Amino acid sequence: MAREYQIKKRDGGPTKSGIDYAAELNEQQYAAVSSDPGASLVIAGAGSGKTRTLTYRVAYLLDQGVEARNILLLTFTNKASKEMLDRVRELIPGDVSDLWGGTFHSIGNRILRRHADELGFDRSFSILDRDDQKALLKTVIKGVAVDVKDRRFPKPDLLLSIFSLVLNTQESLEDVLYYRYDYLNEWLPEIEKIYSGYLGKKKETNSMDFDDLLVLLLKLLKENEDIRELYQRKFKYVLVDEYQDTNMVQCEIVDLLVGKSKNLMVVGDDAQSIYSWRGADMENILKFHVRYPDAITYKIETNYRSQPEILELSNAAISANTEQIEKKLTASRKGGEMVPALLALSDPRAQADFVAQRVQELVDEGIEEEEIAVLYRAHYQSMEVQMEFTSRMIPFQITSGLRFFEQAHVKDVSSYIRFVVNRRDEVSFKRMVLMLPGVGDASAEKLWRGWLSSDAAQGEGLPHSFSDVLLGMKVPAKAKVYWEQMCYTLDELVVNDGEGSKFAAPADMIYSILEGVYEEYMKNAFDNYENRKQDIGQLQTYATQYSDVMEFLAQLSLMSNVDGDPSKQKQEEQKGVTLSSIHQAKGLEWKVVFLVWLADGMFPNGKILEADDNKMLEEERRLFYVALTRAKDQLYLSYPMMNPRSYSGDVFQNPSRFLDDFSAELVDEWKVSGW
Repeated sequence: MAREYQIKKRDGGPTKSGIDYAAELNEQQYAAVSSDPGASLVIAGAGSGKTRTLTYRVAYLLDQGVEARNILLLTFTNKASKEMLDRVRELIPGDVSDLWGGTFHSIGNRILRRHADELGFDRSFSILDRDDQKALLKTVIKGVAVDVKDRRFPKPDLLLSIFSLVLNTQESLEDVLYYRYDYLNEWLPEIEKIYSGYLGKKKETNSMDFDDLLVLLLKLLKENEDIRELYQRKFKYVLVDEYQDTNMVQCEIVDLLVGKSKNLMVVGDDAQSIYSWRGADMENILKFHVRYPDAITYKIETNYRSQPEILELSNAAISANTEQIEKKLTASRKGGEMVPALLALSDPRAQADFVAQRVQELVDEGIEEEEIAVLYRAHYQSMEVQMEFTSRMIPFQITSGLRFFEQAHVKDVSSYIRFVVNRRDEVSFKRMVLMLPGVGDASAEKLWRGWLSSDAAQGEGLPHSFSDVLLGMKVPAKAKVYWEQMCYTLDELVVNDGEGSKFAAPADMIYSILEGVYEEYMKNAFDNYENRKQDIGQLQTYATQYSDVMEFLAQLSLMSNVDGDPSKQKQEEQKGVTLSSIHQAKGLEWKVVFLVWLADGMFPNGKILEADDNKMLEEERRLFYVALTRAKDQLYLSYPMMNPRSYSGDVFQNPSRFLDDFSAELVDEWKVSGW
């Protein structure tokens, strides 16, 4: 029989913090922080002090004599991890460096560095970044016989996004393609071979990507009982932040690390679960008690961020969802400053004009530009606001992506137009041809020299036909079909009205480019194809203002190079009004929030309405809720009643159905004149 021996705690360890927990926390926070060992689910509403609750829980455990090395704190971002660990150090006077805190990926890396040999890797394995992944994948693709003579094969970036979803959702590759990328189903056999080859190549080169840090950690814990029990004994208390954002892999990792002790505290808010498109599974938080039947639920519902009028609206908005954990946020602040405003504007330009003018008024009243945000469902919905802010010289920064006219796909489309207008535009020509499969820098240079030597490139006036010249050039076999499509598309950008050749209208040009060549390219090049297509649609709408293509191109150049000094622009973008998608805004807050494009088809998203998927519609409503709860003092909700479309004329838009989820008394309707 084994003899028992106990190591006594040394003097001089972490001292008591001296924190009066009951005094420094509200009643709901204190109940969670001081809870007994065991499983607990903490539902922390927006602005309720989630980070404070977690960090005080860690401090409380340390004060109760739990060793720092026996605590694991899991977060989703490095920023959140650093913030929490810094706060713990401020609360606890002793050394807490042994505490295991970090993102799921960083903890995965830390454990795998010790046990990689169990999985057939050396402990010195490399971690691949996105560029490394693409380079490795390209070598795999070369080894797979893929017939691309008449079809365009998906780009490495898109394939990597697909593989990542397979790993994080634990769905089959076939299902991921069928449900998310149905237009790639024809390539399933080839993609399966490449996926298998990519997994093998990573092992062969002793390399892991970021998804492997989770998937292989799960494999290690599932298949090796000794290692699993080692970490179950080590981590006597496990705490998880933003639990509503966990995917199946992360959920299983947590369950395996906790083991029989069940000393697990997960903190989250089901009402802010908005990332299913990247694998997050809200069922993890909704069905927490299925896996932990004895778990105690703590609700933290006092909001310290927003004034009562904003919270009342937020509570009413989310109440329409059926799949949720019931809760009601209450404000610690006094109200009376402003009832949320609801505005119906005539069209997108009027909406942008209102936002810009109101921002200027607020700044004149003393509100700093950094305390103001414009939020939207999709990045392309920021275009008119960007233009209006630029014309009024209102400084702004964009967190949802590049400035609209600087985006790659916008530049891709405009390169066709630029080349047709200026047939000696080498940059635009090469940008076009480099999108073709099998065409690299050397081929692009050869094609350019061939075009430049033609009479069509040097002559005056418009050429009779671009294809007459270009189709006579030799291109790589892979590019042949797409080269022909490109040539005929260029021909369509010039029309003959009976009096001679002239440029087509800019909006018509964009339509021809999208339908002729670019939509197919986007499908196989980008994982967010639908979003980029919406951007091009918005560009087409913008182009309807111009009949002169020269003027249109001049505006594109001016809008994509505001001050002509990229370094200066980068510095200035650190300040100003924030323009952000709601997904990017989660976790942030501003004194004033403008939520724009609240029209059916825009928000909620049109694809979800067409699919008639109530589960996805409820996620859209949660996204709406997240947007509302970003505002501290003032909230403006707006939508354009008409949306100009280049081929069908002005389209009447219905207000977002989310605006019907709450009483009209909860908003103050503003009547805007001047348009």
